[in-house]
Amino acid sequence: MKVVIVGGVAGGASAAARLRRLDEQAEIVVFERSGYISYANCGLPYYIGGTIEDAEDLTLQTPESFYSRFRVDMKVHHEVTAIHREKKTVSVRNLETGGEFEESYDKLILSPGAKPTQPKLPGAGIDKLFTLRTVEDCFKIRNYVVEKKPKSAVLAGGGFISLELAENLRELGLDVTIVQRPKQLMNPFDSDMAAYIHNQMRRHGVKLALGHTVEGFEEKEGGVDVLLKDAAPLHADMVVLAIGVSPDSRLAAQAGLELGIKGSIVVNDRMETSDPDIYAVGDAVQVKNYVSGQDAVISLAGPANKQGRIAADNICGGDSRYPGSQGSSVLKLFDMTAASTGLNETNAKKAGFDVDKVVLSPMSHAGYYPGGKVLTLKIVFEKGTYRLLGAQIVGYEGVDKRIDVLATAIHCGMKATELTTLDLAYAPPYSSAKDPVNMAGFMVENLARGLVKQFHVEDVEKLPRDGSVTLLDTRTVAEYSRGHAPDFINIPVDELRERIGELPQGKPVYVMCQSGLRSYVACRILTGHGYDCYNFSGGHGFYSAVTSDRCLIREAYDCGMEKL
Repeated sequence: MKVVIVGGVAGGASAAARLRRLDEQAEIVVFERSGYISYANCGLPYYIGGTIEDAEDLTLQTPESFYSRFRVDMKVHHEVTAIHREKKTVSVRNLETGGEFEESYDKLILSPGAKPTQPKLPGAGIDKLFTLRTVEDCFKIRNYVVEKKPKSAVLAGGGFISLELAENLRELGLDVTIVQRPKQLMNPFDSDMAAYIHNQMRRHGVKLALGHTVEGFEEKEGGVDVLLKDAAPLHADMVVLAIGVSPDSRLAAQAGLELGIKGSIVVNDRMETSDPDIYAVGDAVQVKNYVSGQDAVISLAGPANKQGRIAADNICGGDSRYPGSQGSSVLKLFDMTAASTGLNETNAKKAGFDVDKVVLSPMSHAGYYPGGKVLTLKIVFEKGTYRLLGAQIVGYEGVDKRIDVLATAIHCGMKATELTTLDLAYAPPYSSAKDPVNMAGFMVENLARGLVKQFHVEDVEKLPRDGSVTLLDTRTVAEYSRGHAPDFINIPVDELRERIGELPQGKPVYVMCQSGLRSYVACRILTGHGYDCYNFSGGHGFYSAVTSDRCLIREAYDCGMEKL
């Protein structure tokens, strides 16, 4: 059996290694158009910033080491230019010599990945304009930074690569601005949780031009002007386009294979295309969203590696299935971590779910052990069934392990109420006896049992101020004096029983505290005295982060770039 693989990075390299482990006699040939195989895309920004010092650390394998270990012929600088399905061959161009030839196959695996989205804008060919996708791209940016010593950069786009690159360029001392058409960074997060990401970037000197559309580029004064729609240009010494990626499905389209959303390659759960002898894996393929069941394109390294393994299994006579992509991800933002899994609230609603949520801000470990820091979790679930749909977390410690627990819970089809039953490891330096994941479950369980009702950040402005409801802040007097939501009166929770007569009977009471815990206690007290009570989900810390961020975005958008 002869297997030809197009693309030698995550999916292609995984498929090649798995094929050899399953079939010692198979002939395996990989064509990779770049000069590198099995490299770590996610590590590229950290080489630019100098955190990864040795360029060789970016490549997990070389063609020589891969051949030595697996006897797989890795041909770099070779581009497959066409697929001839009728005779089961591919046309290949040697990019070093210009020579062309045909290679036959019994089975073909397409792992071409994705290409940076490059809109056809005026000035797109300027030499100070970069993209970051391959090792060669990485070296080009790194060399420019080292040799030209730019003092400023504009990054167009607000996804993973852009934020990681922003951090690394700031660490090198550059003035960095991110411009993004949506009014938030990081689409896997809802806008309320993205507020923490925005605040963190601003805190470290990254300027945010959110809600602005890039219309072109002009060389000016030794640098580049980034032209914006209905706004003054942004000037910088260099620009990186990180608007996103698109499936690189050109070969598949020309060969007549079935394509799906965004031009992606349609595959079944065995990673088979519409041609039974051609498989496809990685960023170029259409998959099912594991939670919603809807078609999706999810460009992450983990799914690509799993898909390569599954394709290899099936080529070798197995019956491995890909259940879909959940989109679990984690991101370092200077000293903060942000992570998400499953559907956020926005996408869950778009998918047709009747959605509810809880927001909580517990400590990362036991409060009596030094060094604990606040985590903010948002748990999204389906009303009625309480099926767990997604989670987002931002914080400084323990974010990664909590998101992995929640990702596993979603994969196993758990209800949000069942998070209470998880037996999670506890020691004071690492967690609390009631882990934040358990706490999220307790909150949902209280909702399910009717012990508490909620209101959310988007509800605060809509609450009537005509005296028909009572707005109550149950933090301490000192906390309240440092800032509070408009029109909320202050009665500390520990004084509430003695001062309950200050609250008029027969009117709903909307209660807020710093994290949501004291206000929940207050709601139980008030409910016991006959009041109709609503607890604010997330607490004043969450409210303050979200509202101040939206104010800053609105101010910068309305008043111009000088307000960034």
